[in-house]
Amino acid sequence: MKALQVELGERSYPIHIGSGLLDKPELIRNHIAASQVMVVSNETIAPLYLDRVCDMLSGYEQHSVILPDGEQYKNLDVLNRIFDALLEKRFNRQCTLIALGGGVIGDMTGFAAASYQRGVSFIQLPTTLLAQVDSSVGGKTGVNHRLGKNMIGAFHQPRCVLIDTETLNTLDDRQLAAGIAEVIKYGLIRDTGFFNWLEENIDRLTGRDPEALGHAIERSCINKAEVVAADELESGQRALLNLGHTFGHAIETATGYGTWLHGEAVSTGMAMAADLSARHGWLSGEDALRIRRLLVRAGLPVTPPESMSKTEFMDLMAVDKKVLDRKLRLVLLKSIGEALVTADFRPDLLNETLEHYHQKAS
Repeated sequence: MKALQVELGERSYPIHIGSGLLDKPELIRNHIAASQVMVVSNETIAPLYLDRVCDMLSGYEQHSVILPDGEQYKNLDVLNRIFDALLEKRFNRQCTLIALGGGVIGDMTGFAAASYQRGVSFIQLPTTLLAQVDSSVGGKTGVNHRLGKNMIGAFHQPRCVLIDTETLNTLDDRQLAAGIAEVIKYGLIRDTGFFNWLEENIDRLTGRDPEALGHAIERSCINKAEVVAADELESGQRALLNLGHTFGHAIETATGYGTWLHGEAVSTGMAMAADLSARHGWLSGEDALRIRRLLVRAGLPVTPPESMSKTEFMDLMAVDKKVLDRKLRLVLLKSIGEALVTADFRPDLLNETLEHYHQKAS
């Protein structure tokens, strides 16, 4: 087992990574404030792991709420089911919510915890690779709106993140690849050595080699924890974690939430960001090609849907959390391992990238 720490002063919390951790209740019991515990899961994950989690919580007053599975259900209407359960069971301000599932469950449970009685504790038990390496760490919570992804939410840190790598055994190949997209992101924005390792070991990751997966999860969590500790509320460098996300969120919104997995959309977004970076002369053409090749080897898409026009991309990208004073800011690459957030990109070059990818899609 590996133990990391997200350093946030009084709100610091551990990340435990290892095999069989859902059978180690001592790792989460110290982070449960009082007697009431509500487990939030979905219809796919609950039949697989809910009983084990309930065994971990033996002795507590525990209840569960099971949500439908899918990004299309990450909205305020479904979120209300969590509040309904909490109120019906008369949960108080000392209760703890536990998110058992992927990124959608983690984001919704965290937002419910941030909002219920103005804030209660929650714990993350992520079961997908994407959630384990990214969304379960850092306290970003929220839901989608039909006009924009993750536009309604709050920063609310968990008390503990428990990553049982055995849960990846029940993850399908498409979801695994979606998680690898976020793994690749860390190499691109701040960890050149990790990117080089990924180029050498991507086949081990897609082949579910336990040692390779464990290393990738640990290295990703180290990178995420360091960024969050330095910039918890995304006023500076934390925005770098959104590489590919402005393009990717536009794809998710345009196609309907759940049609493209988040990691698939981010993969295409990173390829587009690399292309735009190369057009500015920051990233070499060879490095842009290296990025694209690695994404393809991971089984990820690198071209947006044919149905998306340049105008639709621009309209949807304008509804982005990084827009300030009506200026679109993008995360671009100066090199592999070094990223920047900038509004000083050339609009004509962005237009060229969108035109290039629209032609490739069609």
